[in-house]
Amino acid sequence: MDASSVALFGQLKAAQPFFLLAGPNVIESEEHVMKMAKHIKAITTKVGVPLVFKSSFDKANRTSSKSFRGPGLEEGLKILEKVKTTYGIPVVTDVHESWQCEAVGRVADIIQIPAFLCRQTDLLVAAAKTGKIINIKKGQFCAPSVMANSAEKIRLAGNQNVMVCERGTMFGYNDLIVDPRNFEWLREANCPVVADVTHALQQPAGKKLDGGGVASGGLRELIPCIARTAVAVGVDGIFMEVHDDPVNSPCDGPTQWPLRNLEELLEELIAIARVTKGKKPFNIDLTPFKE
Repeated sequence: MDASSVALFGQLKAAQPFFLLAGPNVIESEEHVMKMAKHIKAITTKVGVPLVFKSSFDKANRTSSKSFRGPGLEEGLKILEKVKTTYGIPVVTDVHESWQCEAVGRVADIIQIPAFLCRQTDLLVAAAKTGKIINIKKGQFCAPSVMANSAEKIRLAGNQNVMVCERGTMFGYNDLIVDPRNFEWLREANCPVVADVTHALQQPAGKKLDGGGVASGGLRELIPCIARTAVAVGVDGIFMEVHDDPVNSPCDGPTQWPLRNLEELLEELIAIARVTKGKKPFNIDLTPFKE
């Protein structure tokens, strides 16, 4: 077991009021990622929220073959490693195939399993064997109970450092909804629960393009709504994609939160977290009421 991963996992589990996985959806360039890491670290340090910086080296699951995917494994990992050494913050990135896990595990502190792949046993086992923390996103097609099995696959591969992430449930063809009950039911996986408050508001393939074709849309204006709900219920972590110019982002622009509004939103979420008792089960007394 990776000692640094065990230590980080313990820190994240103990984080108050919550930890944050945040950054741009995809690595656009080294300059952009370094800029984003610098500003997000400054904000989270100021408000007192533990940060794990997130960005993807390859967006393999794209609506169109023409969509921007990122710099690829080798170059992307070099950039993420520079983020770690320059700013002293852990990083999280996602994998799509088993063969990627070993290389990614040499750089990433958290390996993320995409929602569409949350049941892929070989991928889960390969990720687990790196000894890194594994964040499994719940499939848009899955009941929350499925995630207990996915988490168990990580543990049976010898890795206890696992967490699960709610990212919405398909509602028809081009929409997702967030069922707040899932934040509670995901705790049955016996590990930290994360809320992805940005991807959960995607509208998959719901945006028609000029000249034909489709792309994913989204409901950015509802990100605060889902984030407030998740924190009130008492999730352990928040996953949020953040961009300095989301309108012109080459990937998932409609569901990335503006960097200029990050501090304001985090301050509100922290205030909610301070008053909620969501992390503790409510003691319901069913004995008959007597005058």
